Amino acid sequence: MPCLSACLRRHLFFSIKLPAALPFTVGKYLITPLSRLAASGRYTASVSIRRGQGRSTNDRIYTFMPEFVTRESALLHAATQGRRWIHHPQAFA
Repeated sequence: MPCLSACLRRHLFFSIKLPAALPFTVGKYLITPLSRLAASGRYTASVSIRRGQGRSTNDRIYTFMPEFVTRESALLHAATQGRRWIHHPQAFA
């Protein structure tokens, strides 16, 4: 039974539906999903992960390979990757 609580929290974390285009804060990080129209006519997904203020601001931007048919699906992918980065930043290194 100890896994039930952790498994439930993990499921809720990844199943929460937030408007994909809106930046959101997790702890000290500001996660901003981004998309761009590619030359192919499809959309690429990127995510900005920002920490700090003023001169001590650190902003990392990750761009992902799959292209998406819609802007909304690209933004949703970016937001999902931003949430995953919070828990496993070393996986993006």
